[in-house]
Amino acid sequence: MKAPNVWKWVPTLMVCSVLGLAGMASAKLPAPSEEAKAKAAEAKAKADEAAKKDGENLGKAQHRVADRYKKQNKTASAGATKVADKKK
Repeated sequence: MKAPNVWKWVPTLMVCSVLGLAGMASAKLPAPSEEAKAKAAEAKAKADEAAKKDGENLGKAQHRVADRYKKQNKTASAGATKVADKKK
């Protein structure tokens, strides 16, 4: 009947393991090397350039859609005006 004594230690072991994992997770990483910093800066510059290019392409696409919308509405409103004039 020694089994119940083992179960008394289970919660204590679980708490200790959780605290141990939390301590390992809060450890600081070493500072990046100069090579790693340079590589990160290069990647950031490349990403910034790509984002700028994507923004410009988005703006061009939005202008094309707006121009097409305006053109379609002018022809639609002109057609509606002609129909209204014929009814009078």
